[in-house]
Amino acid sequence: MPILARAPHPFVLTPDGSGLIAEIEEYLASLPAPARIVVPCICAHGSVRQPWNADRPAPRQTLLDRLVRRPARPVPVTVADHLQLASRYITFHGWLQGAMWDSAGRVCLLGAQAAVLAHGYGTPDSARRARTQVMEVLRAAGHPVDTPDQYNDDPATRQADIHQLLGRAATRAHRLGI
Repeated sequence: MPILARAPHPFVLTPDGSGLIAEIEEYLASLPAPARIVVPCICAHGSVRQPWNADRPAPRQTLLDRLVRRPARPVPVTVADHLQLASRYITFHGWLQGAMWDSAGRVCLLGAQAAVLAHGYGTPDSARRARTQVMEVLRAAGHPVDTPDQYNDDPATRQADIHQLLGRAATRAHRLGI
């Protein structure tokens, strides 16, 4: 008959249901200082990629829309919302210069605004007003361009610059209440 050996320390239950945490903390405290490097906790499971329009309702066709075979009414969005959606669309699908879109789905600044509009968010008027806000931010920053598209296609412009531009324009539009 086998003899069971007892552990040197009794098993202690803590509020989390085990003594494991206390045991790990005791072990870590016993390590020399260089071995205890503080690193950020990173989830081992990764992150979930959210759709660019995750927090927005999808445009829905009414019965009348289906009967007369017309598209659903656009979801109303503010100018600030339109600019934020354009930035999120670029993040989700990718950004490019020199064309509105490519076969991989990447878009330029104008292509992102057109895509947001084509997916049923906002009206052509809200998109036009959004481009006006973008142009106002470019002028205030001292960029010598005639259109946002010239800024998008400038070789010195990076994707982060486009997101920053859209964010500033959205903030400006929000402050103006549009």
